[in-house]
Amino acid sequence: MSKRLENFISDNREKFDDLQPSDDIWGNIEKELDMWEASQLPKKRGARTFSLGFVLRVAAIIIVIMGVGFGVYIQSQKTENTNIKLADINPTYAKQQIQLVSAINTKRIELKQVAKFDPQLYQEFNNDIAKIQENYKKLTKDLATSPNQERILRAMIRNLQIQTEVLNQQLSVIEQFNQSKKDQRNEIKSI
Repeated sequence: MSKRLENFISDNREKFDDLQPSDDIWGNIEKELDMWEASQLPKKRGARTFSLGFVLRVAAIIIVIMGVGFGVYIQSQKTENTNIKLADINPTYAKQQIQLVSAINTKRIELKQVAKFDPQLYQEFNNDIAKIQENYKKLTKDLATSPNQERILRAMIRNLQIQTEVLNQQLSVIEQFNQSKKDQRNEIKSI
């Protein structure tokens, strides 16, 4: 069958070639190809300009970010300076400070037992100690910046001694109060 088709086309070739496309069609095809090629190429961007307001906003944002970063840096430097080892200033005072803090913690635990029986009395005692501890915290902050650190350290030790004395007095008052209650109960029983 293909042989017959080939023979038919070759015999009638002249009849098929009588219709030729016009030159305008080839011109249009060429123009469309040129436009298609041009659209496929990456476009170059021209120089972009920014308004003064935009530039000022960007500059302000950069300044704010740098300011915040600088503030964080300064704050981190301050916290590093407050971590002073007391043993570097005076080893004797450092040992004394450790002993006093340990004694204070023990006495505060004893004092917390009072909260179960008399919460109002515990609150009053706790407020007294809290005021003294505020002074101790202030001294701790001052220690980092003070030119006379040993003097501040002595004040800190004295503050801890005062806390210990106050706690001893408070525990003594509680013990006397409990003893008087026991004595009253014994008198009531003996009557």
